[in-house]
Amino acid sequence: MGGEIAQVAAAAGLPVVLKDVKQEFVDHGLEKAKEVTQGQLGGLVKKEKLTQEQADSQLEETLGRITGTTDYDGFGDVDFVIEAVPERMEIKQSVFAELDEVTPGHAILASNTSALSISEIGSATTRPDQVVGFHFFYPASVMRLIEVVEGDDTSEETAQAAANFAMQIRKNPIRCSEEPGFVVNRVLNSAASEIWRHQDESGASPEEIDKEIAEAKVTPMGPFFLSDLLGLDTVLHVAEHLQSSYGDRFYVHPQMKELVEAGNLGQKTGQGYYTHGG
Repeated sequence: MGGEIAQVAAAAGLPVVLKDVKQEFVDHGLEKAKEVTQGQLGGLVKKEKLTQEQADSQLEETLGRITGTTDYDGFGDVDFVIEAVPERMEIKQSVFAELDEVTPGHAILASNTSALSISEIGSATTRPDQVVGFHFFYPASVMRLIEVVEGDDTSEETAQAAANFAMQIRKNPIRCSEEPGFVVNRVLNSAASEIWRHQDESGASPEEIDKEIAEAKVTPMGPFFLSDLLGLDTVLHVAEHLQSSYGDRFYVHPQMKELVEAGNLGQKTGQGYYTHGG
């Protein structure tokens, strides 16, 4: 997700520092940004809205705005930080404590979390009023919506600045409080829960159910394939969080738990409900 988020900002004309803990992860993010940009520009060339020469120039300009790094040296003059680390509170808090140390006092610290408490994340900093949720949807380069999530301490100025920044990078923000699941995941998981429950009770295969949903054009893809794309560990974490918050009306799919326990996390590991790659 980090590479796509970086690409979104760079494509909007903003300089970006893309940081990860290992160079291989940084390189993967940069390659993802290149792949997304090439796809977007290639589509414009095909529609004859750009020449190939113009597309090549724009590709170079966009990627030139992204600086990859494994340290915080470039964070001394940033204005807005978007964290996209794994959905574990202890990891989030560790990263935000580090960001609080290395970024200027005016900088807004935003989390791409899909479910975790912004207030709890912000408590790891000395500026909880400048901590906000900034939740992209997959794929970030395509999906227009961003949830701007306000914690207990998030100031009005921070929330509005985050919404303004979302519009600056050509996204549509919706502001919401940090109720479990925020807005979109609470709605989507309500529907997905019933599909997961039906699969478990009926014994129908995930592939069969996904095919029926896609053919009915209810959604572009079924929930099992989508879960593989998003990462089963992330989807499971959100499902369990919603169940613990709202009760059994939110269903946790047993097979998903088994897959995650076996290390089969979907597309990113090559195996989930489906086999990927190869």
